[in-house]
Amino acid sequence: MKKSDRKQAILQLLEQYNDRIGMSDLIAHLGASFNDRTVRRLLSELRKEGKVLKSGAGPSTQYQIVKENLYNDESNPSIEEGVTDYQLEKVFKPKSLAIIKNIRQPIFTRKPVSYHKTWLQSYVPNQTFYLNTQQRQKLSDAGYRNLGNLGNSAQKIQPAGTYSRKILNRLLIDLSYNSSRLEGNTYSKIDTEKLLLQGLEQTDKLDSERVMILNHKDAIEYLVRNAEQLTISYQTICTIHYLLADGLLPIQDMGKVRNQAVRIGHSCYYPLEDKKRLETNLHEIINRAAQIIDPFEQSIFLLVHLAYLQPFMDINKRTSRITANIPMVKSNLVPLSFNEINQQDYISAMLAVYELNEVAPMVDLFCFSYLRTCHAYDATIEAIGFDPIRVKYRRIRRDLITQIIRNKRNKKDADRLIQRIAHDSIPTKEQALFRQSVV
Repeated sequence: MKKSDRKQAILQLLEQYNDRIGMSDLIAHLGASFNDRTVRRLLSELRKEGKVLKSGAGPSTQYQIVKENLYNDESNPSIEEGVTDYQLEKVFKPKSLAIIKNIRQPIFTRKPVSYHKTWLQSYVPNQTFYLNTQQRQKLSDAGYRNLGNLGNSAQKIQPAGTYSRKILNRLLIDLSYNSSRLEGNTYSKIDTEKLLLQGLEQTDKLDSERVMILNHKDAIEYLVRNAEQLTISYQTICTIHYLLADGLLPIQDMGKVRNQAVRIGHSCYYPLEDKKRLETNLHEIINRAAQIIDPFEQSIFLLVHLAYLQPFMDINKRTSRITANIPMVKSNLVPLSFNEINQQDYISAMLAVYELNEVAPMVDLFCFSYLRTCHAYDATIEAIGFDPIRVKYRRIRRDLITQIIRNKRNKKDADRLIQRIAHDSIPTKEQALFRQSVV
């Protein structure tokens, strides 16, 4: 029997048992082909994949299947690809661990709740913070460090989208793959890259999975292409939803606030149902988000509150993840790619938002994933040979090249023009590098 089949047999038994079960009972039900050592190893792997919970210790150790799956995907693919050296204690602080333990209790023990507008209203932009000062500084130091010797201040004044355009392929692959993975998509990262960059489809995958990934590509390219004009607005969010929903929802539901009820699987949270109230609250989220100065705080606010409101018939969390990247793209920050996030931990963090209005687990995931992403993107920038002078003076350089071509200047005249523009427009210590970037 294949390893995957053995795992599936264990999961099916745990699901049928519908309660905690000890090791001896588990082995007895599985049959003679499963020995004690094999079952323990497979259970350990299933725990790392977020599919099985363990309680107790020693002879009293018991196991149960994780039931809080918001996405209703029967495959529930392994999150091991792209999730390395992952332990709860490395990601979550004690407060978050306590919240997660609470939210993973059986659904019948959790109190039904509705949308709390007062939670949104209690958030005062630039006075209320989900990320504390230390977290914001740490994220800023990491996110603004990737333009070499250009430095933080210079990076911030570059045209919006400069950095994202430079690492566009990496951004498309990472964000499309990870955001889709969190929805239960079974495309591997390699297959995602082949689909996005070469158009190669996997014949053994569902069409909806392929469309989901391609829709992410369209939405991400929309952000990068329109970075300089992009704002946190009703139109922007509806456009992002439209692009993500294309081919997955009826056309009347694409990019439009819903006018009927939705329910979240395995959650006791009941979102708003009235379209007028949904639109009112969506506008309030947008207005508050637009006032937030810090890009990281703006990002986590959008990530949390768009998903909490559930303004669309479906694809709300995907919309929140892409929208949360607007501040990153506009500020030339490393993007928020949701790298190395365990699917079940993301689900638990969302449940904490839905049912408890607690953001601590999502904040911990946000910080953990973003910092890991920054380290990975350092290598990307080094590999592609990022030239900060070309970026810093790109407009001057383009105007200069246009003049040379339009006026058909010979090499001698062109050199004189380059010297003059460099002298008049570029700081002395960077003039030589600027001239080299033009030549």
